[in-house]
Amino acid sequence: MPFNPPPKRILVTRTDRIGDLVLSTPVFEALRQKFPKAWIACLTFVENRQLVEGNPFLDEVILYDKKGTEKRWWENFIFALRLARKNFDIVIHLHSTHRMHWTGWLARIPVRIGWMRKSAWTLTHAFSDHKKEGQKHEAAYNFDLLEPLGISLPLVLKTWFPLQERDSKSLDQLLFHHEVDVHRPIFIVSPSASCPSKRWPAGSFAQVMEKLFETYQPELLVVGSKQDRSLVQQIRERTSVRFHDLTGRLSLGMLGQLLKRSALMISNDSGPVHIASAVGTPVISIFGRKQAGLSPERWRPLSENSRVLWKDAGCEVCLAHDCQIDFLCLQIISVEDVLQAVRELRKGDRLPQPVSF
Repeated sequence: MPFNPPPKRILVTRTDRIGDLVLSTPVFEALRQKFPKAWIACLTFVENRQLVEGNPFLDEVILYDKKGTEKRWWENFIFALRLARKNFDIVIHLHSTHRMHWTGWLARIPVRIGWMRKSAWTLTHAFSDHKKEGQKHEAAYNFDLLEPLGISLPLVLKTWFPLQERDSKSLDQLLFHHEVDVHRPIFIVSPSASCPSKRWPAGSFAQVMEKLFETYQPELLVVGSKQDRSLVQQIRERTSVRFHDLTGRLSLGMLGQLLKRSALMISNDSGPVHIASAVGTPVISIFGRKQAGLSPERWRPLSENSRVLWKDAGCEVCLAHDCQIDFLCLQIISVEDVLQAVRELRKGDRLPQPVSF
């Protein structure tokens, strides 16, 4: 698609989960390099604003409140009319939703690029969606949509997370309140995930935490949403090791600051993994489910100082949360597997050496 003159105003929409938005940030850099004088904006959920506000390649973040001011169809219509006043030349929908496709069409944005799904007739350039095949990384799939703009997949995919001073100060106060010794190495444990079929057993997390404490003497911090506190209680009932429960107490900006200060993160396949990867924290990501679209090939952390754990349980068809064999794909990932991954990452600069007695 020739653009002469180059587009002046470009909008990128991504209205889904935390990790998906973080994995979209390489697109912002690529657009900035291709169109250095363009006004580049990102439209995302209001609750995800801290993932992109302050991104060095964006000029504007447009917030969409699906649960509030844009919940009803007529409110979405008004939102589209307001968006029309911004006079964008191009919109790139990295995630397919009826709402976003309709919004771009109603806003009369001349060039509308997206996947051939969900009201795809509203698009001017629709691409076949092969993501479920899991042949490449999610961040790489995003670049398929940039082909009409003359942008190719970069050799290195680098994600971005903006670190704000105000979040650092808020984190300082929280860590002081919880009596976290910031002079000791901080290890983060993130035991939750969006589906039971992606959650390594609480008992296994408890055993890993005990072994880590014996070997490295770190400050152990558990993160997640307030809905994860019952899961944290399961871990607490299975270990006598002292740890700090920060579930429901961190904003996304504070989480980014915490991960930046941490020596290690151990997590299920979930959004915080990609924040850790973006800020350079060594991360171990645990995967289950034998589905190409949910595989490490598509969703692994992108940083070099990361490790992925996945084992084939031999399932022909994955039943997800209706699993009939007690999530064997997760059960067969052992505590020793995780500890070995920790030892491999220990070779880097960020992990402390084992404590000698």
